[in-house]
Amino acid sequence: MAAPGMATKKRLMVLLVSFTVIVIALIVRIAQIQFVEGYELQKKAFIQQNTGRVISPIRGTIYDRNGKKLAISVQAATISCNPNEIAKNKKLTAEEIAEDLAGFLSMDKDTVYGIITKKVSSAIIKRKVDRETEIRIRTWISENSVRGINIDEDAKRYYPGGNLMSHILGFTGDDNQGLMGGIEEVMDKYLKGVPGKTLSEVDARGSAVPSEREKRIDAQDGLNVVLTIDETIQYFVSKSLDKVIADYKVMGGAVGIVMAPDTGDVLAMVSKPDYDLNKPFAYPENIEIDIDPSEWKERSKETVEILSKTVWRNKAVSDTYEPGSTFKSVTASAGIEEGVVTPDTITDDFPIKVTGWPRPINCWRVGRPHGTETFREAIYNSCNPAFVKVAQSLGIERFYSYVRAFGFMDKTGIELKGEARPQFQTNPKEIDMAVASFGQRFTITPLQLTTAYCAIVNGGKLMKPRLVKELTDSAGNVVTRFEPEMVRTVISKQTSDIMRDILEGVVADPKGTGNNAYVRGYRVGGKTGTSETTKEDVYIASFCGFAPADDPKIVVLVALFDPRGESHMGGVIAAPVVGKIIEDTLSYMQVERKYTDEDLKSMATAVTVPEVRNKSVGEAVKALRAAGLKYDIEGEGNTESIVLEQTPKPNAVVPEDSVVILYTYKPEEPKTVTMPDLSGKTISEASYALNRVGLNIKVSGNGTVYMQQYEPGTIVEKGSVVEVEFRNMDNVE
Repeated sequence: MAAPGMATKKRLMVLLVSFTVIVIALIVRIAQIQFVEGYELQKKAFIQQNTGRVISPIRGTIYDRNGKKLAISVQAATISCNPNEIAKNKKLTAEEIAEDLAGFLSMDKDTVYGIITKKVSSAIIKRKVDRETEIRIRTWISENSVRGINIDEDAKRYYPGGNLMSHILGFTGDDNQGLMGGIEEVMDKYLKGVPGKTLSEVDARGSAVPSEREKRIDAQDGLNVVLTIDETIQYFVSKSLDKVIADYKVMGGAVGIVMAPDTGDVLAMVSKPDYDLNKPFAYPENIEIDIDPSEWKERSKETVEILSKTVWRNKAVSDTYEPGSTFKSVTASAGIEEGVVTPDTITDDFPIKVTGWPRPINCWRVGRPHGTETFREAIYNSCNPAFVKVAQSLGIERFYSYVRAFGFMDKTGIELKGEARPQFQTNPKEIDMAVASFGQRFTITPLQLTTAYCAIVNGGKLMKPRLVKELTDSAGNVVTRFEPEMVRTVISKQTSDIMRDILEGVVADPKGTGNNAYVRGYRVGGKTGTSETTKEDVYIASFCGFAPADDPKIVVLVALFDPRGESHMGGVIAAPVVGKIIEDTLSYMQVERKYTDEDLKSMATAVTVPEVRNKSVGEAVKALRAAGLKYDIEGEGNTESIVLEQTPKPNAVVPEDSVVILYTYKPEEPKTVTMPDLSGKTISEASYALNRVGLNIKVSGNGTVYMQQYEPGTIVEKGSVVEVEFRNMDNVE
């Protein structure tokens, strides 16, 4: 056999080399796939061969300071589908499945059909499905052997208080994320937890492969957030604001804040109007808007803009306003701290001319000046010229250094988004300082003013407002604690003591502008404020108070925007609200009342109506006289007759000398009288007028009649107890 020729050898050599190169290349490629790209390819293969469904973690609970639940997660479900599996159903068509699901989920049939026929391996149909609907769908799947519909664990946020905490909490979106700048959003990274996943094998077409090896990666639940808020105090403030808004036609909303002065803890923060956190996109019933309810589209761009500017807006931190005379406490604190004035310094409220202002600055009580007075009296009377003189004595540099020290040049840093920055003149002149001394021509937030008052009454320490107290795990263990934080010392304890004493006089003195905030048994201090906005005849009435004056436990601010009722003065309409909140809150906190002699004297006239029914007239009269009450007999008046009915009913609390109507027969219709007009009467005059027609009085407040329970001329059951509200209307700013 002849040896291969040279040409053949060359061809063989080329083939050998080529084969060798190919083998080496394959080996290199295999090595690259195995050792370099192996991990990534394994991941891709796993993803290709498995379909995953997300398991939402349980969002952490939000508690108030006493452990009451403010925001909780309730069991829900996510309904998803595998469109590749939907087509394999034999009993139901895709159209029938879409129709049934649309009925269960309150969705449009075409929308559902579009989702379940997508060219994908997995698609979400609806999240946050309630438990009842979930059970109905599971039953339907079982009865109809439906393939391709998946039900996975989910959680839905629920707010037990509804409207109560709307601006503090905010709400969550469809993806369980916090929204609207409240605690839900600010603390989202702690609350949300880590999602889990359910994994099952699929074939090349994305169809599920029957297997018992479904893998599950459990979700990690979020941490709980404990707030400084007290739900009960929040309720007191909310209800008080609702009442004053209705009584005085407050058109622009209202703010109420309660803080603990020593720690800066926010115990309550209410902004009106508010909204139901469980239905945040619903039509706002409590404001006037141009959209008809029938045309309201819950998540449209237009409606979201309306909600963002109205009910979603937290006026306590996001809106600024001129504080008016409530700011005079800051000017007074600076003046006393710097020694330019003392409580006994003689001053006056005569008009004062300031450079840059076309007319003299007058006291608010134009035409009836207070004249010469001590600085203490000037604070009681809220005389503008006296505060201008203090500011002038301080000078621009020192005056504004205290404005800055009290925190009015910066945000407070509270744990909420959207906090507004205060607005002051960039390069203030004498006139800017003069009008700023009594709270005009600059704007601050309600929260800033409340924080400053805490410093004025707590010994001079400016505390950062604290809304979040701690984070806890599911077992209740504290993970992180947020301690109270002092920003700086603003004034001395001595100055703080003096200011507490003076501001108590603003309320306790019958002639003080804050007398309508007086509460029997609790020493209340504070300052009124009435500021005019840039809009004609639009005012802001406010009062900032604290109690007890000798050892303040709370500072309370109420601001009412655009009241259109009988008065727009802070001392008339805001001060009583603060007094009510203080009384309710301190009673709830079990702070002991300490009555003055005057308090005891006024309380001594209140008696409890005894039970005299089924007694003889003689016995009834004897019991009423012993209680300090008068009587009027309807029916037979002999002493042996039996009392079958009485008005007021037993245990009613009425003033001494009130009249109890005794019926010796069962009246089919009670005896009635006509309600008299009590306008402008004092307590004794109103009591006499009511007693004369057979009615009794329940007194609220001091001064002259401001509001009576029934309009004059109303027919009222004889012997009824009529609530009458009294206000000091003179010297009230």
